[in-house]
Amino acid sequence: MGGWGSFVVSRRRTVLVVVLVAVFLSGLFGLGVFDRLSLGGYNDPNSQSAEVDRLMTESVGRDSADLTITFRPTDGRSIDEVEGVVSERLAQIDDDWLAGPPLTYWTAPAFTQQALRSADGSTALAAFSLFGNENDRLHLVPRIQELLQFDGIETQYGGYSVIEDAYNQQSKRDLVMAESMSFPLLMILLLVFFGGLVAASMPLVIGGLSALGALAWLHVLSYFTEVSSFAVNIATLIGLGMAVDYSLFIVSRFREEVRAGHDTRSAVERTVATAGRTIRYSSLLLICGFLGLLAFPQAFVRSFGYGGIGAVAVAATISMTALPAALAILGPRIDAWSWRPGSLRRGEERSFRFWTRVASRSMRRPVVTVTLILGALAFVSVPALGTQLGDLSVDGLPADNPARVVVEETQKDFPLANNGATILVRATDGGTPSPSEGAAVADAANGVDGVAAAFVTNTTPEFTVVKAIFDSPDRSESAYGTVEGLRDLSTPEGTELLLGGITALSADGLDSIAGAIPVMIAIMVLATLVILFAAFRSVVLPFKAVFMATVSLSATFGILTWLFQHGHGSGIFGVDAGPLLATMVIVILALIFGLSTDYEIFLMSRMLEAKERGASNEAAILEGAGRTGRIITAAALLLLVVTGAFAISDLSMMRFVGIGMIIALVIDATVVRMALVPALMKLMGNANWWGPAAFARKRPPLTGIGPQQAEPDSSKHSLPTH
Repeated sequence: MGGWGSFVVSRRRTVLVVVLVAVFLSGLFGLGVFDRLSLGGYNDPNSQSAEVDRLMTESVGRDSADLTITFRPTDGRSIDEVEGVVSERLAQIDDDWLAGPPLTYWTAPAFTQQALRSADGSTALAAFSLFGNENDRLHLVPRIQELLQFDGIETQYGGYSVIEDAYNQQSKRDLVMAESMSFPLLMILLLVFFGGLVAASMPLVIGGLSALGALAWLHVLSYFTEVSSFAVNIATLIGLGMAVDYSLFIVSRFREEVRAGHDTRSAVERTVATAGRTIRYSSLLLICGFLGLLAFPQAFVRSFGYGGIGAVAVAATISMTALPAALAILGPRIDAWSWRPGSLRRGEERSFRFWTRVASRSMRRPVVTVTLILGALAFVSVPALGTQLGDLSVDGLPADNPARVVVEETQKDFPLANNGATILVRATDGGTPSPSEGAAVADAANGVDGVAAAFVTNTTPEFTVVKAIFDSPDRSESAYGTVEGLRDLSTPEGTELLLGGITALSADGLDSIAGAIPVMIAIMVLATLVILFAAFRSVVLPFKAVFMATVSLSATFGILTWLFQHGHGSGIFGVDAGPLLATMVIVILALIFGLSTDYEIFLMSRMLEAKERGASNEAAILEGAGRTGRIITAAALLLLVVTGAFAISDLSMMRFVGIGMIIALVIDATVVRMALVPALMKLMGNANWWGPAAFARKRPPLTGIGPQQAEPDSSKHSLPTH
């Protein structure tokens, strides 16, 4: 990294111009991603229920109600009297938009007609199965809404596609809100931290550039794979957050080197060689964490991985190119437009004394400290043992959201007008199932708890279709139980059953997520062990980092489960008690694990520098804690502002992420990183730094890179002299 620092300093203006032009052009290209983003991707395309969907589409047409419309005359006519005008308008819908004819109150068979009429007889219901994939269906909804406008008839739109569209629209508004709130707050906090306008503006500029670069990455990816619109949310959040963190680390180290008496060239080279090396390993860790998200079959989840990988890579690249080049140009002017420079220096000294005092006290009685902290964190982790995972549902929308209101009213007025389940009866020898076999399955399904009615609807040369109507809303807890009951049906000899439908799709998605989580965790843990060993050449420190991340994760999910699943946060955060949204659990898992090990690298790097200059284990711990305490706390606070803006989102899933990140950052950056880690490292002694001799000899030399500092006096906790 020292060679790279020399290169950047020698060609600082060229490097800065090239990066700025590249980011500007990338940003222009990246803006095109918004026309290519997917609005779907929530389901597992490899699941049995997805196979049922494909088979139905290829043969008799899908029978899932993607869109429901209620018709209520407001001019005194009855629902029977408006049949003509409604049917005429329905006939104008392009056949290419529909997977089959709509099922309406006026066209339904007699035994289902009453299910499509409200109890008071004032409203009729029509259900539509739309053509195309999940994304295509979402684009069709507004086109149908525009066509079905009537005088004297009130129409309301519900169904799964409407719910998905409501989530997508709300997420766009939340993104704008989060950015408009976080930027001013970040600027204020950076001004307080740096004490000057020039230094404070650097992280925000790098953050903005990183967000533009991440959009270009997503645009390129969209030509090769499905990219969800939510990828922009995560790319913006992570790009801004990590760019601010990395810039904070770089600028702080540069100012430290300048104050140590080094000229601008030497200060930049030393900064790149030390802080730059830390950022390199930190970004690799975070990227590997997001790589774990690619193990999931849902495009929606993978898109979070794509967004995170691109955002971290771009933030690290710009922080290691444009930022050092700008510092080389500015030099001491980085402190321009500062107020009371002396007070900033005194603030840094107080911060060093405070954090070394915290670390010193935790090391005085390390056994007690470790026991008390781990005991407290274990206690708050207990609710996580009962964490239940759920799927996207209407309950995650605001209570007054039009889509939620319509869906809930439809469920109340038309309790049997649900998607239920589609059962395909298929002969194992490839032949055609007999009528008696289909009838036997329908009879057996009628005996399953939660099935209101089951009957044969279609027969093809390959399979017989049995439709099961539930007596509970789709994706409700009761509906999931009914799906499990249908899966356990005994089949006639020589046949097999395939189960589909909206609730089955959701259940299969949750099963695939649960199955992929161990793979994701294995990727993250293995990557952490390898990268941290490469960074520190220690066998112990990587395992300690994984343990610390596990502690932070357990405590965070314990609190989140208590708040969201058990409902103790319902009054405070305005959310309905229920299972944690599986996709958001995965995102928080990746974010927290990555950030935990990220802060670990920041802390351990400074300890390692002191250790290689000959400091004792305790002195190295004190210097690392003192030197990074202020920076890690500030980085966590700044990232808390970025992610915390989502805590006031109207979407419960984004609120879940925002609150989860706030809890995790508070726990990890303070209690774990600055109290538990020093005490644990004191207990482990010199074993912290043990590694195979062959690898130890290859460790990149750090001695001489930073300013030559005396070891901190653990009794006085004074700032080391330079």
